[in-house]
Amino acid sequence: MKTHECISFIMLDGNKILLEKRSKDKETDPGLITIPGGHIEDGETQVQALMREVKEELDVTPTNYQYLCSLYHPTQELQLIHYFIVTSWNGEIKPYEAEGIEWHALESAAVEIAADAVALKEFKRINAFLWV
Repeated sequence: MKTHECISFIMLDGNKILLEKRSKDKETDPGLITIPGGHIEDGETQVQALMREVKEELDVTPTNYQYLCSLYHPTQELQLIHYFIVTSWNGEIKPYEAEGIEWHALESAAVEIAADAVALKEFKRINAFLWV
C-alpha cells in the first residue's frame, strides 16, 4: 500500500487550539473534528506544504512554526501525517475548506482521529521544553 504524506498544523493562540469540522463531502474523514491539514504535493518539502496548506485552509501565513512529530493515519489510504505547531501568523483566520473552525481549550480539545489525539498528547508532553 502506498503511503501518502500529509501535513497537519496545530494552530495555537495562548492555551487554545484551532480545530476544524471537516466537510461531509471530503473523501477522507468526512464530518470529523480534526486538526487542519492536507496532502503534500509532489516535489514539495514539508515546510512548503505547511505554508501552502495553511494559506489554502485558513488564508493566513505562518510566521512562527516548529515540527512536532510524524504519525501514521490509516484511512481510505495510508497517510503519514507530519505535525507542526504554529504559534503566530500574518492575516485573519478564515475557514476556506472546512465546514467550520472553532477555538478550543487545549486541555479539553477533543479530536476524532487517533493520530491527532496522539499528536496533541505529544505536544502536551513536551510543551514545557519547547516553548519555555
